[in-house]
Amino acid sequence: MLDELDRPIQREVIALSVNGEGRQLLAPVHETLLEVLRERLGLTGTKHGCELGECGTCTVLVDGRPELSCLLLPIQLEGREITTVEGLGTTADLHPLQRAFADLGAAQCGYCTPGMLLAASALLAERPHPGRQEIREALAGNLCRCTGYAKIVEAVELAASRDGA
Repeated sequence: MLDELDRPIQREVIALSVNGEGRQLLAPVHETLLEVLRERLGLTGTKHGCELGECGTCTVLVDGRPELSCLLLPIQLEGREITTVEGLGTTADLHPLQRAFADLGAAQCGYCTPGMLLAASALLAERPHPGRQEIREALAGNLCRCTGYAKIVEAVELAASRDGA
C-alpha cells in the first residue's frame, strides 16, 4: 500500500493486550490506538471525538489509568493492559457503573458515555467512595453536550454506594 506521496506505508506487528485478551496485528505505525481499536479490532465503543485530546470521548484505560486513545500509538503500549468499554461489563452482567448510568438515565445520546464510564471506573478503583468534588475532577476531561453532568455524577455516586463498584 502507498500513501498519498507514493511512499510505502510502514507497518509493524504489534502485540496488544485488550480487555484481557492478547491480540497481534499488523498496523501502519502512524495509526493511533483509537483507529486500531475501532477499525482493526472492531471495538467501536471507543468513540472518535475531537481527535486532539480535548474531549475525552476516546478514553480507555491503560494499566487501569484513563488515557486518550487518540493521542497514543499502539506500539507504545506493548506489554500494557488496555481496557475499552467492551471490557467493562456485558449486557448479561453489567458493571455497577453501567447499571447506575442506566438506572438514573445518566446517558442521553450516549456518545460520551464510554469515556465517562472508564474514567469513573478508574476513580472508583482508586477511591471506592469518592466525594462529589472528586467525581467532578475525575470526569473533568470528558465533555458531554447533552446531560449537564448532574445525572452522571449521581450515577457515579450510586455505583460507589453499591457493593461491587
